[in-house]
Amino acid sequence: MLELAILGFLAEGALHGYQLRRRIAQLSGHARPVSEGSLYPAIKRLTAAGLLDRRTEPGTSAAPRHILSLTDAGRAELLRRLRDPEDLEISDSTRFFTILAFLSQLPDVADQHAVLRRRLAFLEQPASFFYDDDRPLRAEDTGDPYRRGMLVVARATSRAERAWLREMVEP
Repeated sequence: MLELAILGFLAEGALHGYQLRRRIAQLSGHARPVSEGSLYPAIKRLTAAGLLDRRTEPGTSAAPRHILSLTDAGRAELLRRLRDPEDLEISDSTRFFTILAFLSQLPDVADQHAVLRRRLAFLEQPASFFYDDDRPLRAEDTGDPYRRGMLVVARATSRAERAWLREMVEP
């Protein structure tokens, strides 16, 4: 998802590495800071693949700044990844929120809605954190207050997300 976030933020405009790192950290929450050890190798891979352009500009102090921008191939890759996310990017909330952060980059609303419908279909399947044999456990089925809390919060979150998704895709 790091590469998608890089492509997505650069689709909004050129940035230097520090700005990009800060935006990605803000998107993913401060609980998941982005290390230089993961960001800069990802930038290097994307640049080597021709998806990013890197130019040097004078910095405000003595050090030059490396400005990153999206190439046409990078924009095409971003749109491809947004149009056809992997199953894990649909089922994992954190990954899906990264998709959502940039979904408006897709110019065709029908493509946007197709992604939202995939997420809605996933959320409408019975699921739980805990199972009794193959039956999903409901909050009412557990005596553990912490597990019950997990299930209550997850149910409320899922209900709210499904309502928003329906509002977005249904006329």
